[in-house]
Amino acid sequence: MRSEVPSVPGVLTSADIVATAQSIVRQQEDSGAIPWFSPTHGVAGHVDAWNHVEAAMALRVAGLGEHARRAYAWLAGVQRPDGSWPAKWVLGEVTEPGGESNHAAYVAVGVWHELLMTGDEAFAQEMWPVVQAAIQFTLGLQTLRGEIRWIRHENGEVADEALLTGCSSIHQSLRCAVALAERLGEPRPEWELAADQLGHVVAAHPEAFSDKSRWSMDWYYPVLGGPVRGEAAARRIAERWDAFVVPGLGCRCVHDQPWVTAAESSELVMALDAAGQRDRALELFTTIQHLRHEDGSYWTGWQFENQRHFPGDRSTYTAAAVILAADVLEGVSPGAGIFKEIAGRPLGPSTAADPGACGCALASVANPVRTRL
Repeated sequence: MRSEVPSVPGVLTSADIVATAQSIVRQQEDSGAIPWFSPTHGVAGHVDAWNHVEAAMALRVAGLGEHARRAYAWLAGVQRPDGSWPAKWVLGEVTEPGGESNHAAYVAVGVWHELLMTGDEAFAQEMWPVVQAAIQFTLGLQTLRGEIRWIRHENGEVADEALLTGCSSIHQSLRCAVALAERLGEPRPEWELAADQLGHVVAAHPEAFSDKSRWSMDWYYPVLGGPVRGEAAARRIAERWDAFVVPGLGCRCVHDQPWVTAAESSELVMALDAAGQRDRALELFTTIQHLRHEDGSYWTGWQFENQRHFPGDRSTYTAAAVILAADVLEGVSPGAGIFKEIAGRPLGPSTAADPGACGCALASVANPVRTRL
């Protein structure tokens, strides 16, 4: 199965998308790991499993499949026996050993996306044990109410808090894991029930999560990850649009700081598209092109009061988010709909008009600078 590299007419050509993907490849380590950014000025960017998978997905979209497969091979090779990955590596050394739930779960999105894009079931079979272990680790952190705690520390202790952004992402991961399991003849109905319960908590129980409302990701991720759709998504987007979106510049990282970022803006583009607001999504995507570098990479952000790029790097996760947003807007690749539907079924709840009636089967029963999942 093959697909053409996407373009966004009037905004980015296919060649532009490839150039952006090449900016990721230039920073990929020999091991296959993809850090946030290459060492610059004596500072090395770290690797985490979530952003690493996102970058691998973007490489596949841009036609750089060999590099994507190197990324997945590395990830499989460093998975721990409990199914998790360390929260951070720097230059191959583990710097934060705790295992984050959303980091572990996201491999399911990557493997399902790779299967959609290539049709390679042999690869999916090879990665199935990795996905299975990762999902079991993640669900080991789910509470009786349904939210999923964000980290298991090195000493085995589990954090008291659950994060709305992370749980929204996990919801999509569980949906992808369920679809993958069914495709491979290994159905996991208990995963589907866990996803239903989690989706209901995200949509209807804000009290279950730590207050991270300063961050735009907590605003749009419940839409992007699927639990909030339809009229509820439209309301959620409208409620804080003016707090986070700066006309002509993009989406802020946090509402009280004069800093817009290309990654958050691109993810918001995908959330808008999933909510049926494609025109607004395209307008926002066009707006953030002021952050594009001449070599195809993207500046992480722009501090508009000081009129400078901040924090001063051109990050791989930013490039990846731009590529995935372009693919979503183009809508023609086999993986472009992964934020809308999984295996032909809507990613979101069957009834999203009221978050309290989310259609779930079980409805009755921090980085100070950037919170990259």
